[in-house]
Amino acid sequence: MSIVKRVGLLVGREKTFPQALIERINAQGKGEVSAEFVKLGGVRLDEGRRYDLIIDRISHEVPFYRAFLKRAALEGTYVVNNPFWWSADDKFFNYSLATKLGVAIPKTVLLPQKDYIDGITSESLRNLEFPLDWQAIVDHTGLPAIIKPFDGGGWKNVSRVDSLEELWRVYDTTGTLCMTLQEFIHFDQFVRCYCVGQEEVMIMPYDPRQPYLSGEQYINDPNYLSPELAARVTRDVRTLCRALGYDLNTVEFAIKDGVPYAIDFMNPAPDAELASVGEFYHNWVTDAVVRLVFKRLAEPREQPRYRWDALLDSASTASGSGSQVMSAVASAAEQSQRTIIPQPVREFTADVAAGASALVEEAKSAVANLIGAADDDGQAGAAPREGAESTAQPQANEPPKSARGATGKLPRTPAAKKGATKAPSLRDKKTTPGA
Repeated sequence: MSIVKRVGLLVGREKTFPQALIERINAQGKGEVSAEFVKLGGVRLDEGRRYDLIIDRISHEVPFYRAFLKRAALEGTYVVNNPFWWSADDKFFNYSLATKLGVAIPKTVLLPQKDYIDGITSESLRNLEFPLDWQAIVDHTGLPAIIKPFDGGGWKNVSRVDSLEELWRVYDTTGTLCMTLQEFIHFDQFVRCYCVGQEEVMIMPYDPRQPYLSGEQYINDPNYLSPELAARVTRDVRTLCRALGYDLNTVEFAIKDGVPYAIDFMNPAPDAELASVGEFYHNWVTDAVVRLVFKRLAEPREQPRYRWDALLDSASTASGSGSQVMSAVASAAEQSQRTIIPQPVREFTADVAAGASALVEEAKSAVANLIGAADDDGQAGAAPREGAESTAQPQANEPPKSARGATGKLPRTPAAKKGATKAPSLRDKKTTPGA
């Protein structure tokens, strides 16, 4: 009796694409491969593998799903797309990598945040330039320019700015989002390209100026690009997706004077809804993902690796030569979900610390002595910490207005809200950034 391989789909509000995948996988699987929607409750630390492969469409919005997928990957589940790399990736890194790979990228600048979480004071931002040279930034990118999050998608918080004053107004609304400012390409043509399995590419003529679900964003025109330009776009798409390791992604190009500028290629859960992309592209990407599923299921299953050192360009690091260990870090969205501000803690004085080693062999006695020492010494000798109350005077090299926000104001610490000494403010100074 053959073992049935299980495929799970983790989805959000979309309807037609997930349902089409389940139906076509089950029809082709003929009882040997079964696809279904993933159902989750409390996830136990010691539970075994539920699925051989999971297609992830929503974990970038739901941290609980992302945590589950990482746990599933440790049990040997193949996840489309890799949840560890997806967590670590961001658009500014994408642009930097693409430049190294020879893909054309618009001029781009990473901007300091406008606001910060409670606990960040002026001392926390001493490494930032003051004041931020806004004029030099727009001289580099040119105007108009596009301001958008360094880690985001779905055209959220994306704005075109036509002047320095308009840039400041938009920047004032960005809160704690980390943004990029990017050269606006006055494109002659625009395409969005599906890439499935880092190999299959579909070039879709796309008009980002048309409203979503208008039926006018996507055009089915196989001759939209010249053969030479289509070949270059296809090559750039594969280069980017292979380097990043995404099995399902879209890459967007703004084409000017025959040069395809990659402006967005961090779309690991790309839109494939029938009402949005149309029947032709919906069917193409559905069939391509089904082929990918059966291809991945047929490949030899390696023993799960617990070092995530081959997230980028895994093929070249498989041999272990020249590999670089990369630690996956949370995306901005995940960090905001799980960031806590630590309360001030007690610190032991030097005499207690020096005597600690003598108590190791008597564990019970050591614990009692350490607790007693902490109670006796209190916070004697404790150094000021970020986010703790402090009466320290402002440093001469205060952080830039851009880091404080366009108003030049830093968020107050919890202590400041209670009437304690608060972080230095530029409230009474000029409010124009960089002034």
